[in-house]
Amino acid sequence: MDFAFEHAQHDRAAHLRKDDAWRRGGGPDVKVLVIGGEHVATVGGRGLRWVTLEEAPQGEAIFLGTQGDQRYAAVMVDRVPAELDPASLRVIGPTIAPDEASLAVHAVGIARWHQTHTFCARCGHPTDVAQAGHVRVCPACGGHHFPRTDPAVIMLITDGDDRALLGRQPVWPEGRFSTLAGFVEPGEALDDAVRREVMEEVGIEVGEVRYASSQPWPFPSSLMLGFFGEALSTDIHVDHDEIAEARWFSRDEVTAMTASSDLLLPPNVSISRWLLQQWHQGTIHGTW
Repeated sequence: MDFAFEHAQHDRAAHLRKDDAWRRGGGPDVKVLVIGGEHVATVGGRGLRWVTLEEAPQGEAIFLGTQGDQRYAAVMVDRVPAELDPASLRVIGPTIAPDEASLAVHAVGIARWHQTHTFCARCGHPTDVAQAGHVRVCPACGGHHFPRTDPAVIMLITDGDDRALLGRQPVWPEGRFSTLAGFVEPGEALDDAVRREVMEEVGIEVGEVRYASSQPWPFPSSLMLGFFGEALSTDIHVDHDEIAEARWFSRDEVTAMTASSDLLLPPNVSISRWLLQQWHQGTIHGTW
């Protein structure tokens, strides 16, 4: 099982951003995705709906890149028109082809940044869009502002009996559990962030940490960095702030409890589910 947005499938072709060079030249017409926040235009709520620049509604354009000789862009609007069948990318992400998901996650990530960064962080003056949507420039002080990405660690911790440590956030329903996660703090190494977050949330000391994979998560601006970690202790002490409940699960327990719906796991779109799948496949084949 793969997870959504795992790897880029398009060439971002940054050399075409300057002076709107992406709008010119031969080849097929530019394909445009209409986006509003995390919602994108679709065909009946399934595949992405692509239109031409002439067909697209008025809005700020973002050049996404190329696949072969085909150029792709997005147009940002406040709300995707109802006739374009808008759907949340986080909902349809697992159902669309990887090449389209690659373009869509790029577009939504940039669009969410534009929504919250219209003013200069230095002087407060309204900023202008530049570099085909990938930079905002302040005409007052000359400041250049680039898209924000917030690194977050997400980790599957196992103990000496090869049990997995899962937690439930207070806002989640009873029975829903996931791997632990948290944002990286300034001046912090990634493996230190893993150890700190696990200690803060559930009081478990973590030793060896191993990188697994990463997933862009533009809801609004995270980059999820996946890890496996080995627990040096097993007594759980939840913080009752970010985590309401946590426990160790064996593979047999996960299999039985998911089958009976007593355990609800993260959706297939997430790297959290993928981390769990990697651990579970140690002894049991198939999916759950």
